[in-house]
Amino acid sequence: MYLLTIACVLNMVKVTPKNSFLYFAYGSNLLTDRIHVNNPSARKVDVGKLKDYCLGFDYFSQRWKGAAATIMKEKGQHMYGVLWELDDEHMKSLDEQEGVEKGIYEVHPVTVEITNGELVQARSYKIIRPPETDKRPSKVYMDVILKGARENGLPEEYIKYLESIEHNGYSGEVNVNLDLSLVKS
Repeated sequence: MYLLTIACVLNMVKVTPKNSFLYFAYGSNLLTDRIHVNNPSARKVDVGKLKDYCLGFDYFSQRWKGAAATIMKEKGQHMYGVLWELDDEHMKSLDEQEGVEKGIYEVHPVTVEITNGELVQARSYKIIRPPETDKRPSKVYMDVILKGARENGLPEEYIKYLESIEHNGYSGEVNVNLDLSLVKS
C-alpha cells in the first residue's frame, strides 16, 4: 500500500521538458517585461499556488530602494505566483539577477500546484541574508509586482492582499532596465 501511495504521488508531479526548467516567480518577475530583461526565453506556463508558504520582505535591495520579496515557510498558508518555463541557457542569468553568487538569495526547489490541480516541480529563490529592520518594499517595486499579478491573472483575493502590503513610499528611479512609466500607479 505504501509503495502504491508513493507511485501515485510521483505520477501527479509533472516533469520539465528537456533543455528547459520551470521557475516559480512571486516578485518583480511576475511581470513579463521584467523577466524578459535578463531571460528572454521565459514563457508563461500557468498561475501557480505554493502551499505552506507566504510572501515576505526581508532584505533591503539597493536596486529597488526597499525590501525585496522572498518566500517564507508558513504551515497552513499559501501564496500565488507565475510558473515560467525558461531555456536552460538562462539559468545562470536568472541566478545572477536573483543575487545567488552574492549570497542574497539561494535556489529553493518547490512543488507548485497549477490551475488544473496538477503538481509541478519548479525552481524558486529564497532570501538567505539576515532580516532587515525596515521590511517594507518600495512603492515602485510593489507597483511592478501588482502589474505582473494582474497581467497574469492571479486570484483577486491575492491581488487585494498584495495591495494591502505597506510600502516605504519610494517611487523614484530604480536600477532595472524596465520602462517604469508603464507600471506606476
